This record gives sequence, C-alpha cells and structure tokens, in this order.
Amino acid sequence: MAAPVFMRGAQGLWAIDGTKYSPNPIAEVDKSNTCKAMTFSEDGSLFAWCNADSAYIMDTNTMEILQDLGIPKLVDIKFSPQGSVLASWNNYMVNREGGAGMPNLHIFDVKTGDIKKSYIQKKQINWNPEWSGDEGICVRNVNNELQFYENNNFEQVANKLHLQKVSAFSLAKGSCPYSIAAYVPGAKGQPSFVRLYRYPNLSGLQAALATKSFFKADRVNFFWNKPGHSLLVLTSTESSDSSYYGEQGLHYLNINGDSCLVPLQKQGAIYHVEWLPNQTEFILIHGYMPAKTTIYNLKCEPVFDFGTGPRNLCAQKKQIAQTQASDTTHFEWCPDGQHLLTCTTAPRLRVGNGYRIWHYTGTLMLQKFTENHAELWEVHWRPRPADQTPKFNISTKPVASDAAVEQPKAKAGAYRPPHARGTPGAPPPTQKPLQEYEPPSNAKDSDKAPSKNKKKRDARKAKAAAQEICLNQRSDFSLFFSCQYCCLTTQICLNRRSDFSLFFSCQYCCLTTQ
Repeated sequence: MAAPVFMRGAQGLWAIDGTKYSPNPIAEVDKSNTCKAMTFSEDGSLFAWCNADSAYIMDTNTMEILQDLGIPKLVDIKFSPQGSVLASWNNYMVNREGGAGMPNLHIFDVKTGDIKKSYIQKKQINWNPEWSGDEGICVRNVNNELQFYENNNFEQVANKLHLQKVSAFSLAKGSCPYSIAAYVPGAKGQPSFVRLYRYPNLSGLQAALATKSFFKADRVNFFWNKPGHSLLVLTSTESSDSSYYGEQGLHYLNINGDSCLVPLQKQGAIYHVEWLPNQTEFILIHGYMPAKTTIYNLKCEPVFDFGTGPRNLCAQKKQIAQTQASDTTHFEWCPDGQHLLTCTTAPRLRVGNGYRIWHYTGTLMLQKFTENHAELWEVHWRPRPADQTPKFNISTKPVASDAAVEQPKAKAGAYRPPHARGTPGAPPPTQKPLQEYEPPSNAKDSDKAPSKNKKKRDARKAKAAAQEICLNQRSDFSLFFSCQYCCLTTQICLNRRSDFSLFFSCQYCCLTTQ
C-alpha cells in the first residue's frame, strides 16, 4: 500500500511514495514558492493548501483538485474531524473606505466550496474552532465566552459558556456527552485554573465537574484521552528563577471531580505526553538528559519506569535498533508502523535541508537533500485510518538497502580555518559517555523508599561507627583546639579512653575550658 509523503518548501509543493524509496515525485501539487500552509483531513483522503493566489482542496487518492476556494493570502487552514468543513484564517485588515474590520475567519463547505460563515478574528493565537469527533458540536472563543454551534449550523449560537478572561479551551474528541475544558490565567496574585464541563450543562456554580488551580503558568496544552473522561494539562512558563527555559508542570483532571499534580520521577523539562491505546494509562518523557520515560495509571501512580535508555514498548520493552540522524528538526512515524521520517527544515535550520526515510530496524532506505540549498519548510506522511494499518511481526534483523548516510554539501565559500584548508578532516576523538543509563524497572514491584527518619538514623550510626574505628586504630592522638577567650590554637595529646571529658588550660591566657 502506498504511503505518500507531502513536502512544502521554496521549491513548491510535491509528494513522493515513501515506501518505494524513490525521491521522484508522484505528484507536483504546486510549483510556486508562496505556499503558506498545508493540512490533511483526519483519514487522509483530503488535502488542502494555500498560496498567494488561492486555497485548494485535493483528493489524495486521485491527486485531483476538488475545490478552488478563491481567497488569496491565507495563513492557516484546518479540516473538521470528518472532513465536511474547512476553516481558514488570514491577517486581520480594515476596510479603507468605511474603516470597519473585514472578516478574516472563514468556514467553507468542502463539497461545494461555498462559505458557510465568516467571522472577525483579530489574533492568530487560538483562532481555530474545535469540533467533537462526530461534529455534533463546534466551539470557538469570542470575547470572554465560548460559543457553541450544533451540527455545523453556524447561523445560530446554540449555547454559551461565559468565563471572565478565558484564554484557551479544549474540546474532547469523543462522542456525546461532550466534555470541554476552559483555562483562565491568574492575575494580581491569584492562581490560574482549568475547569471541566459537560455539554450542554454550562451555567451555574455547580456546572463545573472538576477544577484544578495552579501558579506558574504562562500557557497550557491539553491532552484528552479518547473517551473524553480524563484530561492532562501541561503548564509552562517562559522563564523562572531556577531555569532560563522556564518551568513545567503536569496536572490531571477527570469528569468525576478528581484532580491532582502528576509527580515527576526526575527534575527537568517535560518533552512529551501521550495516552496509551488502552486510554487508562499515559506515558511521560521528562527530566534532564538522559530523559526518563514513565508510564502512569489514572491515579497518577507510576506503574513502569523505562529508565533513561532507548526503549520500545511493542517489543518486550527492549531496544530494537539504534541509528543517528543529525540535525533532525522533525520526526514522524509512517502510518504502516514500519517506517520513520526524519527531516531538517527551515526556519529551525536553514542549511542542509532535506529528509530521510528509515526502516524501524535502523536501516536507512532513502536520503534526499534539497537542490541549490533551497529551504524545506514542512514534511508529513499522508494519514491513514487505524483499521487500514497492516499487521506485521517485529524483527530485529536489519533489512537490506543501497542508501548510505551522507552529510549535506557545504555552500561554496564556506569558511575553514587556515590550518584545515586543503587537508582531510581528522577522525573524531573517542569520547566517554557523559552519563550512564538507568535500567527499566517495575514501579509497583520496587521497594518503597526509606523514610527520612530512617535515613537520619542510618547516617548517625555510620558516623558513630566511623569515629569508633578511628579511636581504636590509634593508642594516642592529638587534638587541636581554639581557646574561647583568646582565640589562639593549642595542641594537646591524649591517651585512648572509652569515655572522657576534657578540661584544659590555655597555655596563653591560662583560663580553663571544658
């Protein structure tokens, strides 16, 4: 089964077949260098993109353009979950004649290409509406309130949730009854908070199913499980006293009213959060390098710790292969579960842009860098429904391939120090690893950590034993003491005794001290 890879860059918009390991395009979608955004429908059957002239919708099976929307200079686009509606946003502008704002958020009917509704949305942050998985409701943030629409009828607001200074929200992708989370940032020493609601019960003090308040949150990210009954909220700050990169926290809420802070197993940043397919456990990658990977249950208890080395959950929790892809800015699994995509894209890196396709056993299958050092902006596999993913047996034996890892060629005139010009590069020196990896462990089977009092008792016993050993090893020893009156230091010699008190007279001031 074909697995197309779509690419957007300064050389246009094109697609290749990622499983045939050929860089030759199977479709040249757009040859212009003004493509601003691209997106797929969730099942991958539809593809949309926009350039300086217009926006288009294409059938990914036939590679035929279905709709030309006719609106130029769009900045962002988004499909609804079932692909029946396309939302777009462009920069807010004011009519020169009347001075009134012009609508810049448009809702299109995918089948006809007609605009269903247009709104004014000045800021790009949180511009996009959100739908439930069955498209039963749609919600968008409008001036301190969340407005709800039912069955894609945008002519009438079906319900509202008013929260002063609400800045972010998230609608669970599950079916009815629908769950929604709303975030209100703190102000004037008050904490920020997230509240959970069940549609359509949105008004009144008792409408909120759960509330979690916290400090140190400049922005939040929401992670729902598929049924929509549990939510993880990742909070982040821009900077903090302890780290230039800010601080992060992970909070858990559910529709039963439970909420708590997820305890981290290691200090440092949170890199990734993901719900497991069983939807009752989630995995967390966090901590200073080497990062720790831990599985938690719905009680936010760690149930398995993968340690700090590379692991694979589907292969008896063991490493299958290891490879190196330098300067990778984006990583993505193929829907077939057997191939991986790594790429170097702009604006993160503007030199050496290109992509690599790997087999999961670590074998490089295809490598391609852009010609003439052109920028590559975005690379994605075409999505595929989960029920169309073929099953296969995991193997640790590398597959055969003719591709070899190559480094991108440097631009002409690249600077090299005088002593290195015209000479081959010296082999890199061997280096010792900067850290040792921790092995995986079952958190439930591990012994409980000793209490603080037990640690103190053990420390006192160890200190006393060390002193006794020191006394038994010598028959006499010297003491250096400082007089509390004249502050001069005197040395005395003592014979070993099982217990004794010291009364000494300073040889300088002749005063006695115990």
